[in-house]
Amino acid sequence: METHLPWPAPTASGPLNAALRLPGSKSMTARALVLGAVSHGASTLRAPLRARDTELMAAGLRAMGCHVSTADDNLWLLRSRPLEGPARVDVGLAGTVLRFLPPVAGLATGAVSFDGQPAARRRPMAPLIGALRTLGARIDTANGLPFTVHGHGRIAGGPVTMDASASSQLVSGLLLSAAGYDRGMVLRHVGAPVPRPHVALTVHMLRSAGAGVDDTRPDVWAVEPGRLKGRAWDIEPDLASAAPFLAAALVAGGTVTVQGWPAATNQPTRRLLDVLRQMGGEAAVTARGLVVRGSGAVHGVSADLSGLADVSAVLAAVAALADSPSHLRGQEPPDRLAQVASALSGLGTDVTQEADGLRIRPRPLRGGTLRTHGDRRLAHAGAVLGLAVAGLRLDDVACTAKTLPEFPRLWSSMVSSYEGGPADAEARVRRG
Repeated sequence: METHLPWPAPTASGPLNAALRLPGSKSMTARALVLGAVSHGASTLRAPLRARDTELMAAGLRAMGCHVSTADDNLWLLRSRPLEGPARVDVGLAGTVLRFLPPVAGLATGAVSFDGQPAARRRPMAPLIGALRTLGARIDTANGLPFTVHGHGRIAGGPVTMDASASSQLVSGLLLSAAGYDRGMVLRHVGAPVPRPHVALTVHMLRSAGAGVDDTRPDVWAVEPGRLKGRAWDIEPDLASAAPFLAAALVAGGTVTVQGWPAATNQPTRRLLDVLRQMGGEAAVTARGLVVRGSGAVHGVSADLSGLADVSAVLAAVAALADSPSHLRGQEPPDRLAQVASALSGLGTDVTQEADGLRIRPRPLRGGTLRTHGDRRLAHAGAVLGLAVAGLRLDDVACTAKTLPEFPRLWSSMVSSYEGGPADAEARVRRG
């Protein structure tokens, strides 16, 4: 079993004054890789995210015959080729690889086998596998990893119904490949509401690649069959990676700027900034980037975090440092809510897990070791708490490499960029 040394979370000695340039969005990088593989012609990804999940995605596409060059950190190149097996795809712990590549494998010729880490084997796959079988794919499995997709170069497509309540990635995975199906696809979701932001990003990128997509009916997506075209993708910074840095401004006070933030985006930026404002921050998208200012005073909040699952642990950490209780609602899986609740209560917070989220009543916090369970979201939350809680350690900061390998260095650089220190101190990602 892999072991990690505990990481002492830096404590802020004063208000921050930091400007960061973060790598690209994992969500956009993953979708652009898949679209490049199923499109005709060449595609490029400018400023992509090089991290554990995106490397696994690139490796899976290479295994099926797609040319993927990632030699240049700033510019990745894809050239579509006929996809084929036999091939083996390691999904690791990457949900995007697990849910985006099986529909691609159905378009390949030959057998493509999938497996991953033990935790990935526990992830629900029955809805996606059932939908692919309805659409015409042949899959050998008992509805979970490991499994093999036996492709014959085409999928019939057509109408399909699926319960995607477990993850919006189930919807996105089918949509990304659906234009290559003989009859396209009309996907109907039944079940609890699916968070919209990531599906909206998928639809936007599909249209940008030339797909005809109708999403005007609630919980129904129709993708017309047709040839997608390779194109150049400019990958935006990732909101989930930016969230702990932005939250740091509220907890420690001062200003944190994420540089290079686009004026228009499909990421749920406005919703996150609205919550940060309610908690006491000033937040805006400016010419300098995504900027949050705080006084060090944090207020409790009652907020619906549906669609903000990747940042809810960070917001729960901020709530634990507030001057009044918070009620954070959303659609997090119960086991993840339990992990967040356990992490906060272990440091002294009064936390109650409810069916719709967490009730957090702040108490004086103490140092100790926060268990991340290998989840970078909990690691981000622990780092935020460490700004105000001396003696706090993370049992595994290496799990942040899943989406942001530079996190420990960037975080330490930000904490040292205090007001009164070097003006506009910058923590930059080195490239190339």
